[in-house]
This record gives sequence, C-alpha cells and structure tokens, in this order.
Amino acid sequence: MRRIAPAVVGAAALALVVAGCGGGDADNNAAKNNTSTGGAATSNQPLTVGMPNGPVTNNSNPFLNTSAGAMIGYKWAIYEPLMQANDTRPANKYIPWLATAIDWNADYTQAKITARDGVKWSDGQAFTAEDIAYSLQLRKDNDALNTEGLKYKDIKVDGNVVTVDFDGSQYINTLKIAQLFIVPKHIWEKITDPTKDPVTTPVGTGPYVFKSFEGQTITLDKNPSYWGDKPSIPELRYTAYKGNDALITALQTGEAQWGWTFIPNIDEVYKSKDPAHNTYFFPAGLGIDQLILNTAKAPFNDVAVRRAVNQVLDRAKASKIAESGIFPELTSVTAIPTPAGDSFISDKYKGQTYKVDVEGAKKTLTDAGYKYQGDKLIGKDGKPVSITLQDPSGWNDYITSLQLISDSLKTIGITAKVSTPNVDTWTENLNVGNFDAALHWTNGGITPYEMYSNMFDPNYYVPVGKTAVWNYGRFQNDDAKKAFSDYLAATDDAGRKTALDTLQDVYVDQVPALGVDARPAGAEMSTKYWTGWPSDDDAYANPQPTVPNVALILTKLKPAS
Repeated sequence: MRRIAPAVVGAAALALVVAGCGGGDADNNAAKNNTSTGGAATSNQPLTVGMPNGPVTNNSNPFLNTSAGAMIGYKWAIYEPLMQANDTRPANKYIPWLATAIDWNADYTQAKITARDGVKWSDGQAFTAEDIAYSLQLRKDNDALNTEGLKYKDIKVDGNVVTVDFDGSQYINTLKIAQLFIVPKHIWEKITDPTKDPVTTPVGTGPYVFKSFEGQTITLDKNPSYWGDKPSIPELRYTAYKGNDALITALQTGEAQWGWTFIPNIDEVYKSKDPAHNTYFFPAGLGIDQLILNTAKAPFNDVAVRRAVNQVLDRAKASKIAESGIFPELTSVTAIPTPAGDSFISDKYKGQTYKVDVEGAKKTLTDAGYKYQGDKLIGKDGKPVSITLQDPSGWNDYITSLQLISDSLKTIGITAKVSTPNVDTWTENLNVGNFDAALHWTNGGITPYEMYSNMFDPNYYVPVGKTAVWNYGRFQNDDAKKAFSDYLAATDDAGRKTALDTLQDVYVDQVPALGVDARPAGAEMSTKYWTGWPSDDDAYANPQPTVPNVALILTKLKPAS
C-alpha cells in the first residue's frame, strides 16, 4: 500500500501535529488574559471574511456550489477534509486531519482510509469511520453530489478503516480524495433529498459552529468540543458583499480582514491604505481562467467558429488590462501556464505561442462556409452571428475581460453582448447549459490533467438541462475521452505523458474551450488583529477563504501583539 500522508500515531505525535497547526496553549492563554505586549489586546476581536458574491440565501449545504456555505467559504470552517492538502504546493506532504492515513494499493484503484479517534461532531456525537463511508456513499449514489467526478465502486468499513475501491486508477485524484469533506451520517441519513436540502443548521467537526444568518452576514462561533488545537479567534463573520468594489472598500478600511477579490493596482489601491497590516499572497500553480464555450448549441457547436475566436482572443490585454498583470499572460498554444507547466508541454508545441490573427480567423470562417455582409459575419443559416457573454455583476475583472473579448469578436463580425446576472443565476446557467460563453476558473492540480479535465473532459458530459460537474461546455470527443481515461489508468510517467500529449492535440485542434490567463490562488489579509497567514515565507496553505485549507489556517492564526 502507498501511503500518501503518514499516519500520526500516539498522543505525543498528535500533540506535535496539533501544535504545528496553530498557536499553542501559551499563546492562547496569553491572548485570553490580554498579556500580549506591543499593541492593544485583540483576543476578543472577531474576524470578518468577505467575498463579492452577494446576495446569498440561507443555505449551508456543503455539496451545492450554489449554497452560501460554498460561495462564501464558511462550509470549510464547519466541515473538514480527510487531509489538509495544499494545492498550490502539490509536492508538499498532506497533513493528517479527519483521516490519520490514506493508504493506496500499487495501481491506485483502492484506498484504505483510517479514521481519527477522539473526534466529535458539534452536536456531541462521536465521529467514526461510518461517517466517512456514508459521506463517500452519498457521492456514489448521487451524481449531483459527486462534484469531484470520482468513480466509486465498493465502500466497506472494518473497525476504524474504510476501504474504497474505484473504477480505474486514481493516481491523479489523490489530492481530490484527500480534500473530501465529511458529513455526519446520523444527520444526513434523515435528509430526504441531499441534492436540494438547504441545511440551515449545519453540524460538523470543524473549529467553528454555525450561529446565525442575518442579512448578508453569517456568524460562526468557536466549537467548544473541537478535537484539534483550539482556535484563537472567538467569532467569524462571513459577509457577502455586492461585488468587487464593495469588498475592496471593506478590505481597504479593515471592515473585512480576509477575502478574495480582484484589486487592480493592488499595492496602491489596497496595501497603501494600511501598509503595516494590509497584505496579500498569490501563489502560482497550474490553474487558469477559461472562456467556456457551449459546444451544444450554435455557434460554438461548429469547430470553425471556436478556432476563429481562438485566433483573435488577445490574451496579453486580458492579463494587462483586465487583471492588471496580477494574473500572468498565457503564452503557450496549449493553454498550459508557464513556467509552472513547462515540463508538461508536448515537444510538438514547445515554443508555439498565441498570436492575434484577424485575417487568418476570417479565412477560417469563410473556408468553413460563413460569409460576410459588410463587417457582419453571416452564419450558415443566413442570419448574423451573435452571442452573449455572461459573468456575475460586480466581478469587475471578469466583466472587463468579457468586454475585451467582445471587442475581439467584433473584428471578425461577431456581435457579443455582455450580460451580468447575479451569481446564483450565473452558476445555475452554467450548471444546466443555459449560456453561450462565460469566463470561469479551473482547478490547479498536480499536473495539467486537472486543468484540462475541468475544461473539456467528456467523462463529465451531461446533456443540456442536466447539472454539469465541470465540462460546462458539454464537449464530446472520443479521442479526448479515451485520453482522459488512459491518463488515469497509466501506471508510469511515460503512459501519462502519452495521454497528456493527446489532450494537448485535442485542445489545440478542437478548441473545446479557450484558455485566457493564468490564475494563481490568492487572498487579501490584514495582520492588524490576527497573524500567521500563509505567505511567501510560509506557504503552508492555499490562502483563499473558500478552499479546504480554511480549518488549517484558522487554527494557525494568533492574536497580533
């Protein structure tokens, strides 16, 4: 068996792990007694976490990407993963969390998950291996809950060990499995429909418990029975701000002390407002921003249109203007970010870079049977080609990028309107295929497989009207489907390289989606009241407040002094 993260055995070893995850007793006692020096006592200061997703409704179902818990991120303070895995540093060892170990067989088709002893749910009931098995079974039985797209087979419990068999190798999915959150069986087995229930009184194992939902603020209190290092922060206030501008103001003034939103000229606009405390961290990886193209409907069901749009998309402007240079420009025609992904780029595409080619794009279209009336592109149905680009209102960087894309499309005669629905509507539109094109991020992962899989893996395909889990563009291609499956089934680097080379061929030739810019993980944080945030000097976690590392971060923060 291959142990991805070492088990922590014994009380002494557990104490070391817990101490490494947060302030020790001396720190906590000093905070409680207000004995810190060099500044005002801060032990009673709440932490306000902000995201630009408002408005939201009272929904804490951790499985639903439309829930407030998922969009604002507080689900990760309540529900915890099996392991703490830093996807911005995929080579780092996983930290045992609700599981003390995940052991894999030689071909990564079976995992043995050892449940941690001594953990309680926030309602006082004991956490057991049965909860892990039930949480996995929920995903197996409900496609809508299996957002990781894992192919579960048998799930069995023997004592404190859960044995999970998968259909095919899960080498590339070890990080996904480590980050699976667990729900209490005794609560969820009573829920009639877990794919719809809003779960307004969540019960978890995390360092915080749900207190209230008022307006656009969700308040969490410390979990008095938390199994790990007791967090220092007495109260969390998660607030859904009405877009980027509102959250930027809150971060500038210190009203919010942790958040993620795009801030142009971040040093001047944000850091300079309180240079002693305002900070940010943007660790790079293999994730990107993609323009999702709905290949299930015209005009993007025609590869010629997709190729033409790819030829005129100005990625330099997307990086410099829409993202103020914070998000690096994508240069490789494979959409693999460089330099992080240099070693994965096929020999065939090394040195091949994106170039804007309006005349070439027009030729692509006319060769495929499209015509021009003046400066308007006329489709094969005799009607002008027009589309709608959509992303949520208030997401300024994405909206600016869509406007730049609209300008690019105008050069080849395509009329592109920019629509800005609220985040709930936008998310649902993508889920069911009610859109033409939209900007969306991808995950990073440990290789470009994850990025490509999010973009166009046919194994995620569902028809329009059904809820998609990635591959929102409904792309279908036999070569791609086989290559994604071959990648997962490969037992060595050579096999994975062959499959990844094929996926690059499919991406370049079929243009199932468009890579726009590289997307580092990122967050803005204030050290005025709390210190210990992830940083360049200590990149122990993905800093965003909506990812599985939240519990790890919250148990490492200490009062400023």
